[in-house]
Amino acid sequence: MTVYFVDSSALVKRYISEIGSAWVVNLFDPVLDNEVFIAAITGVEIVAATTRRARSGSISVTDATALCNQFRSDLLSEYQVVEITENIINSAMALAEAWGLRGYDAVQLAAGCAVNALCITNGLPPVNFVSADNELNKAAASEGLMIENPNNYL
Repeated sequence: MTVYFVDSSALVKRYISEIGSAWVVNLFDPVLDNEVFIAAITGVEIVAATTRRARSGSISVTDATALCNQFRSDLLSEYQVVEITENIINSAMALAEAWGLRGYDAVQLAAGCAVNALCITNGLPPVNFVSADNELNKAAASEGLMIENPNNYL
C-alpha cells in the first residue's frame, strides 16, 4: 500500500482524459491497495473545472453532468477527505507567504503536509504528493514532500 495526496490538478485527470490520465486512473487499481487523500476543497475544484470545460465546449454538458455525478459518488467511497481545519488554514497562509502560492494551492499543500505528518507519526512511509502544477510541486518539494507529476506520464 502506498499513500497518495492528490490535488485537483491531478485528480481531474481521473474524470477528463488528458496527459497523465492513465497514470492517475492506475492509482485506483484495487490490486494496488493505495490510500488516496484529497483536501475537502478538491470537490469544488473538480466540479468547477468540469463545468468550465462544458461551458467552453471542450466536453458536452451531458458528459460534464455525468462526470460530476461520478465524482460525487467516488467522493463517498474512494477518497480519504482531509477537512480544512484552522491549523490547515494557518499553515496554508504561511505556505502562501513563503512560496507565493495561489490560495487553494496553498490549502492543498497544507493538507498534503498534514497527511504526511500523520504518516510519519504513525510509522508509515511518507506521502506521495501528486499534482500537475509545477509551481505547487516546487513548493511541495521544498517542504520535503515526495512529488509525482502525472504530466510526466503519457
